[in-house]
Amino acid sequence: MQVFDMIINGKPVRAGSTFDVVNPATGEVFARVQAGDASHVDQAVAAARAAFPGWSRTPDAERKRLMHALGAALEAHMPELMELVTKEAGKPLGGLNGVGSGMEVGGAIAWTHVTADLELPVEVIQDNDDARIEVHRKPLGVVGSITPWNWPLMIAIWHVIPALRAGNTVVIKPSGMTPTATIRFVELANAILPPGVLNIVTGESGVGSAIAKHPDINKIVFTGSTPTGKNIMQNAAGNLKRLTLELGGNDAGIVLPDVDPKAIAPKLFGVGFHNNGQTCACLKRLYVHDSIYEEVCAELARIAKETVVGDGLVEGTQLGPVQNKAQMDFVQELVEDACAHGARILSGGKARSGGGFFFEPTVIADAKDGMRVVDEEQFGPVLPVIRYSDIEEVIARANDNENGLGGSIWSKDRAKAAELALRLECGTAWVNEHGAVQPDAPFGGVKQSGLGVEFGRYGLEEYTSIQTLKIMKA
Repeated sequence: MQVFDMIINGKPVRAGSTFDVVNPATGEVFARVQAGDASHVDQAVAAARAAFPGWSRTPDAERKRLMHALGAALEAHMPELMELVTKEAGKPLGGLNGVGSGMEVGGAIAWTHVTADLELPVEVIQDNDDARIEVHRKPLGVVGSITPWNWPLMIAIWHVIPALRAGNTVVIKPSGMTPTATIRFVELANAILPPGVLNIVTGESGVGSAIAKHPDINKIVFTGSTPTGKNIMQNAAGNLKRLTLELGGNDAGIVLPDVDPKAIAPKLFGVGFHNNGQTCACLKRLYVHDSIYEEVCAELARIAKETVVGDGLVEGTQLGPVQNKAQMDFVQELVEDACAHGARILSGGKARSGGGFFFEPTVIADAKDGMRVVDEEQFGPVLPVIRYSDIEEVIARANDNENGLGGSIWSKDRAKAAELALRLECGTAWVNEHGAVQPDAPFGGVKQSGLGVEFGRYGLEEYTSIQTLKIMKA
């Protein structure tokens, strides 16, 4: 069985014990990882702090070259990384509509190269006979990254690459449920980067809070649940750390009555069920106009019943298991609550017997606002479909949620849909799409879905502070 080490100051580090990593398709342990603690966080932060002066002064062109080298390393090891992602996260190699571990590693490669080419030029505010005023973007120092289990490698790349590109050094802690692909990436990166620039500490008990509280960490970037994000925010107050928090979502999609149900259902199913619904910006509440409600529900249920669920390493699998048993049990709880309150289960509705954490793709009709499956983020292969008749009312219902990550409008009239989309209280709104993000467009949440944005120039700026330089001429 493979044992994965932490990487601190460019060297492998072992702790006094390890923890198991389980393949959710089988329920069996496939790897062991070092159980680090707060002392390892101290070591990693010290290494990152020592490496920061040299890395921050590295010429911009050289940092860009090294980021592209990291992208090339990911590409060279793509099959290996895909297998690790599939084994630890459960997602298929191919997956529903091509959304699987191949897409995750391929996306990580693309994000790395696009981010490498981003620039933060000096902005000139004034240049006259009196003075020249320039605005410079400067790296913050040491960045602490805490990543979740649903997109383990891709989100690590989302955190690490812009931090390094801006001239910061990094200490990353992956989820204890899905650490292996991230560890392997850090191993590959340390063959390219100077020692101490990128460090990884694994372990659950106390590691995350040690990073959030650490006085020598200047910024935290975190993707995960809203309660954990709030806890990190409190812990980060000690030295006024900068924060980027991409937190929970309960995204609403609104289908207008002018669409063709048969034509739109496959797209709706794809954006609701890719990665088994375990994506912050998945479609999680689907509002459908009364005139086409039953037909859309029937089409979604048909697709769900035809979807191939199984081990992600088996060719042809579209959806894999839920990543862990606790999440599978939570999904089951929400489905049972919906049934108890009058909802209809059109497909699925239960976990499969046997090994692994498999839950059948579930479409729920007659769901209503106020049901837990609608009001809470399911984060699993479950889609509640809610009936509406009045557009003004449904916009208000979609916005009546503490989350504000994404939302979508579906219609043949793109101009009308865009107008309605701008009324959704969310960080990103889509028309005839949902959840599609790209490395050059900002992405982030409002309300309880987070602080700050990622991606593109706006995301890169989050890893810097502003210094204004005024040069007197008179």
